[in-house]
Amino acid sequence: MVDRRLLNSTELFASLPEEMVERLRGQARDRQLAKGELLFGQGDESSELYVVMDGRIAISTRSSDGRESMVAVLENGGLFGEMGLFDGGPRSAEARALSDTTLIEISFDDVRAAVQEQPEVLWAIVRLLAQRIRATDEALADAVFLDVPARTAKRLLELAGDADEFQLPMTQEDLAGLVGASRERVNKAIAMFVRLDWVAATGRSRYRILDREQLELRANP
Repeated sequence: MVDRRLLNSTELFASLPEEMVERLRGQARDRQLAKGELLFGQGDESSELYVVMDGRIAISTRSSDGRESMVAVLENGGLFGEMGLFDGGPRSAEARALSDTTLIEISFDDVRAAVQEQPEVLWAIVRLLAQRIRATDEALADAVFLDVPARTAKRLLELAGDADEFQLPMTQEDLAGLVGASRERVNKAIAMFVRLDWVAATGRSRYRILDREQLELRANP
C-alpha cells in the first residue's frame, strides 16, 4: 500500500480532502525504475502522474537537434507528470532515473473521477499550476540576470539542501544542463569556488560547502 504520509507531503495531495487522498492512495501503484531508465520521453502520450517515493528523477527537455537541457531533479515527495491531466497533451519533457527509483503512479482517469465528485478541489490544482508558472518565471529570470558562476552556485546550494557535504546525484554533463551552460564553463565556476575556499572537493562528485554565506551571495544578482 502506498505511504499516506508521502502523498500528504506533496504540494497537490496535501491540499486535497483526506477521503479523496485515501481513495487515490488505494488506486495508486508502485513503479520501479533502474538507474538510467527512461520513464517517458518528450512527446509521449500522457496518462499518469507520479510521486517519487525513493530515489531521484531528472526532468529534461531536448532541442530539435538533440541537445538536452535538464530542468529539474526530483527527490522523495516530488510530484511530476501532471501537466497532461489538465490539457490532455503529450509529455512536455522526458523523465529518467538518476538512481534506482521507486515511484507512486496514479492514473489521470482516477484523479479526474475524484475531482468530478468534488469540483471545489480544483482550486488546489489551480494553486499547483500557479506554483509551476512562478518556478518557470524564476528560471527564465535566472537565465537572463545571472551569469554562469551565479547559476552554478545556486544549483549547488539547491542540491546540497541543508547539508554542508553532499554528492552530486548526476553527471557533470547533467549538472551543466541544469545550470544551462557548457560543462567546461560550469567546471570553471566550481574550480573558482574551490580556489576561493567556498567549496572543497572531497571525492568523486563529492563536495563540502566551506563558506555558505559567500556562495549564497554569489548566487544572487
